[in-house]
Amino acid sequence: MSRTVRDPAIAVDHLVVACRTLAQGRDWCEATLGVSAAPGGRHALMGTHNALLAVSSARHPKAYLELIAIDPDAAAPARPRWFDLDDASLQAALFEPRLVHWVVRSHNLEATVAELLGEGHDPGPIVAAERMTPRGLLRWRITLPADGRRPGDGAMPLWIEWGAEHPGDSLPASGVTIESLQVGAVVPRWVAQLADQAPTADAPQALIAVPSSPLVVRLSSPRGTVVLSAPRPAQLSA
Repeated sequence: MSRTVRDPAIAVDHLVVACRTLAQGRDWCEATLGVSAAPGGRHALMGTHNALLAVSSARHPKAYLELIAIDPDAAAPARPRWFDLDDASLQAALFEPRLVHWVVRSHNLEATVAELLGEGHDPGPIVAAERMTPRGLLRWRITLPADGRRPGDGAMPLWIEWGAEHPGDSLPASGVTIESLQVGAVVPRWVAQLADQAPTADAPQALIAVPSSPLVVRLSSPRGTVVLSAPRPAQLSA
């Protein structure tokens, strides 16, 4: 199954910013980007809750930024939380919210997973999840490694397939958009093309870039250009 950057079957869905608390995340969003995040909801499956901010553009339609934190009022989940949120080193590093991961949507999650496995990348099993919103129940399926770790330390995205509704359908424009997205690990060519990286003659199938960080995102915002970078585990423990 050959893909190009023009293939509408996959697209950048959202950026994940981990927070110690959701209140901290909202304050950071206003101070850093100059806008307020919209209320999200609670994830009973993972014991987390979130707030959302539209960051869509012509290249990345419906893309949004997710501020996510462990929900102190929720029961502990039966499995590790997503995005390394149970990792003590990551939690210790959240003196301010940090970009930790990205999520890509697919219109055929089984086919995407099969393609990834065929290229040596195991995204983890597909898990069904949901949360309640003022518009009703929002449902999706997402790839989740059993240990909750971020594939490629955050360079390889999680993969999501939405039900009838998408969060971006109801998010107001924020004045924040994705300028660029780069990954710093070996990834399949069609994943690199989702970011702002084209394959080269030396790396026609995969690409290595931004070695200092697994993921670097530049955002245009009312505060100007804001650069967010995901830390590597070694940087968290330093």
